[in-house]
Amino acid sequence: MRFAYFATSLIFFILGPHLASAFEVEGNRIYPASNGNVTLKIISTADINVFEPIILEFQRAHPTINIDYVIASSTELMKALYEEGATFDLAISSAMDLQTKLANDGYAQTYSSDATDALPDWAKWRNQIFAFTQESAAVVISEAAFQGIDPPKTREELISLLRDNPEKFDQRIGTYDVRVSGAGYLFATQDSRNSDSYWRLTEVMGRLNTRLYRGSGDMISDVASGQLALAYNVVGSYAMSRLPDYPGIRVILFDDYVNVMLRTALIPQNAESPLESGMMIDFLAALSLRPELTKLTSLPPIDSVQLQENSAARPIRLGPGLLVFLDRLKKENFLKNWGSSIEQE
Repeated sequence: MRFAYFATSLIFFILGPHLASAFEVEGNRIYPASNGNVTLKIISTADINVFEPIILEFQRAHPTINIDYVIASSTELMKALYEEGATFDLAISSAMDLQTKLANDGYAQTYSSDATDALPDWAKWRNQIFAFTQESAAVVISEAAFQGIDPPKTREELISLLRDNPEKFDQRIGTYDVRVSGAGYLFATQDSRNSDSYWRLTEVMGRLNTRLYRGSGDMISDVASGQLALAYNVVGSYAMSRLPDYPGIRVILFDDYVNVMLRTALIPQNAESPLESGMMIDFLAALSLRPELTKLTSLPPIDSVQLQENSAARPIRLGPGLLVFLDRLKKENFLKNWGSSIEQE
């Protein structure tokens, strides 16, 4: 029997006997293998309830590898590896831009295998960053709040709906606080690239006292409880995984465009178990061959055909273009404009 140890949120993860981290950890679960003789230390933004089936299936195939799974936000993951030199064997994140910066600045090892070679070119970068899911940014609505109202199909329709019904949506909209959420910042900057309506939408949400969140999970829970009528730019896979528990919510993908984020993995330069890291990357790269895991996790695997069939899909591309909005001055300017729009006096 496998036992797991779980440490609750806001703990500090000990890096070693002489160095304690200052990055914030949301959780830590250890999975002893049946014949474990080596430990793979993973830092990840993926919620444990989403990623655990992958860990357990990986250990069935590799019964000698213990897993030490640390959960952190994408900004805290970046802080751990980039600023503090924390030692992890694998970094998994939904913030493609921050992963790209880690690789671009020399914080990732190069790796290749038959499994990674099989990935399409757009799902990897420099043999250092490897995508294993393609996840849409979605809107999640409360069906109770939308009784008698047609849900919006585009951002323009959402803007009109909010403007025409301020009494219904005041303090009942949720979205990412892009100052602290790496995934939220990624989605917001891509929105600003894809459509001029993003800034008008942000201003409308600001006038309605939109509530700001660090992650998708809390937004989804608050929509389900009725505290929110809708949440904007939620990671769609998380919302889909919660549908069985929250039958009163609905996930909407807009018709104008849908940002598609690639969840990626990389091997940090200071990894102590790079061989085992590569084994996990190979496992993740072949996720499309494991439909049972796709169903359990609600994580959509890499699928070029599916993206081509959806004319609204706007896949976020790996590569140096993602570094544009990480430029210090450009980021400061973006956050200043965003803050003025979303937090109106």
